[in-house]
Amino acid sequence: VQLVESGGGSVQAGGSLRLSCLVSGGSVSNAMGWYRRAPGKQRERVGTLTTDNLTDMVDTVKGRFTISRDNAKNTMYLQMNNLKPEDTAVYYCSMIGVAWGRGTQVTVSS
Repeated sequence: VQLVESGGGSVQAGGSLRLSCLVSGGSVSNAMGWYRRAPGKQRERVGTLTTDNLTDMVDTVKGRFTISRDNAKNTMYLQMNNLKPEDTAVYYCSMIGVAWGRGTQVTVSS
């Protein structure tokens, strides 16, 4: 299984980005998740997506970030709105318990 993230970049506070996670060698319909590692900090969970399409987001992003997937495209998404400087991090997608992507950088300036 290989996961490839894309869609990262630099935005100003209040802006939006949509990250994508393309899955190959497996199915995006498995339990999936988004994680991030901010500079100088440990990797943290952003949110997860169950096989039943239930999402569980960390409190710091609730109401701003949304996880979804497109089974036909074998791709998972992270829609990020109202971005804040503290959202700056490398974002990783994961097929939980199976594989990790290499990450994509998100930088939010004030």
